[in-house]
Amino acid sequence: MAYDDGRIACTDDALVIRNYYFPVGDKRVPYQAIERVRVLPMSGISGGYRLWGSGDFVHWFNLDPGRPRKTVKLIIDIQGRRAKPVITPDTPDDVTAELAAHQVNIRHS
Repeated sequence: MAYDDGRIACTDDALVIRNYYFPVGDKRVPYQAIERVRVLPMSGISGGYRLWGSGDFVHWFNLDPGRPRKTVKLIIDIQGRRAKPVITPDTPDDVTAELAAHQVNIRHS
């Protein structure tokens, strides 16, 4: 694996989001299905205190007990899907570099 922090992994062909589904279950998103990834700052009111789930039924956060200490979130826009996974990798720059290497459109805001 090119990147793996235990919660987020970048394999040869997909982004793997661990502990995405309740009570357990991983989400595997092939790189070619990712329309774009938006990199945004995160605060308490923008998801920093959400350990798992959704507050608006559009953005879905995987389980990450360390999220309150993180400052960056990545919103994954998947082709043809309304729901958008939101991830908070330990090293966001490494994940965005890996995604970009697989021709995923990365937008920093």
